[in-house]
Amino acid sequence: MSNDGNAPQAAACAASPSPVMNRWLVVAGAILIQLCLGAIYAWSVFTTTLKASPDAGGYGFTATQTQWIFSAGLASFALVMLFAGRWQAKAGPRIVAMVGGLVLGAGYILGGFLGDGFVSQLVCIGIIGGAGIGLAYVVPIAVGVKWFPDKKGMITGLAVAGFGFGATIWVKLAGSWFGGLLNTTNVFGLPGVQSVFVIYGIAFLVLVLLGSIVMVNPPAGWKPAGWNPEAAGGGVQASGAADLTAGQMVGTPQYWGLLFMFIGSALAGLMVIGCIRLFGTDSLVANGVVEDKAAAGVIAGTAMAWYAILNGLGRIVWGTVSDKIGRKIALFLMCLFQGIMMLAFFRIGAGEIGLIVGACIIGFNFGGNFALFPAATADFFGNKNVGTNYPWVFLAYGVAGIVGPQIAGHFKDAAAGDVNAWKTPFIIAGIACLVAAAIGLMLKAPKKSAA
Repeated sequence: MSNDGNAPQAAACAASPSPVMNRWLVVAGAILIQLCLGAIYAWSVFTTTLKASPDAGGYGFTATQTQWIFSAGLASFALVMLFAGRWQAKAGPRIVAMVGGLVLGAGYILGGFLGDGFVSQLVCIGIIGGAGIGLAYVVPIAVGVKWFPDKKGMITGLAVAGFGFGATIWVKLAGSWFGGLLNTTNVFGLPGVQSVFVIYGIAFLVLVLLGSIVMVNPPAGWKPAGWNPEAAGGGVQASGAADLTAGQMVGTPQYWGLLFMFIGSALAGLMVIGCIRLFGTDSLVANGVVEDKAAAGVIAGTAMAWYAILNGLGRIVWGTVSDKIGRKIALFLMCLFQGIMMLAFFRIGAGEIGLIVGACIIGFNFGGNFALFPAATADFFGNKNVGTNYPWVFLAYGVAGIVGPQIAGHFKDAAAGDVNAWKTPFIIAGIACLVAAAIGLMLKAPKKSAA
């Protein structure tokens, strides 16, 4: 089966180079798609209302239940990516991205109409919404690496930057912009949280479909003008010339090294995403920074928004830097800085400025994961198969997405309001990041003959 019109494109390219699509259109489409997929990182904006008692207009969920919905979304995201990677290689990237948008939109719309209970939100927002993200997420990465083999770190950073920036948009729209959709909307007679789910679902469906239009692979044999893959292999990066299949890849120590590094590094960021609103509120009130939870919630919401902004910037900056200094050094530094910050976050987050600055640093380093690990996958195991190989590395995200938020939720519920309960999960995450940094120092690209 042809890849979304790429066979005709290749024929046209053979006759004349002019019909080849401008590769920067792929970047624009990728960012538009990822802006929507990043909605999962906006989950904390809903947790306060979900935890409130029904008498106060809430849903009566426990902290652990709110984290289970988030974790289910992350796990579904990672698992469905395995299928999406294989499907896009056969059917073409455009159709897979479009289906992802339809599924994501449907999950949120259904969550709006059916989401007044824990199980319905777990299924609709968590499992169905996560599946839509998993279908669409791999497409911009796989397509982008093929169009930009000369700038893999930069392009993977740009391709997924929208994921981080998107969270800012959805957090602020729900919480504060124009009065906050959570406070001002009542579509179809639904309460705030469910109204926002319906609105977001429609927006996701439309925007992902638009971005999918330019998700096409370059013509067979195409490469950027003036780029020499053999020369690129002699620098700080592998060239991606050793094309391993997924089966070959999982038999290498490099695969397992990347997998465990990703688990350790992602654990920290996902824990903070899932709980920063709860931790920030508890910490600011307990330390006397503000007098009531409402004021603390506003500050924590600002920290969430800055986290998301720096998450997006981190993807671009770490990806671009890694093209210069090498993926191995970049991975080591990112994990090292994150480990140090997580070990200090409990104390730093006791003040308003510290909470926001700490969130920015954690978000910046966490964002780097999504530029560095796909680029490293392409470096080590080949550009050709990155769409099918990276989902296997990305399984780490699903593991971390369950473990990280659940650790935080467990200690929060067990502590019955004691702010000191947050120390232990942050220490666990910090140590995991430092272990990941140590693994990074031992990584070496597999030999080309391994393919």
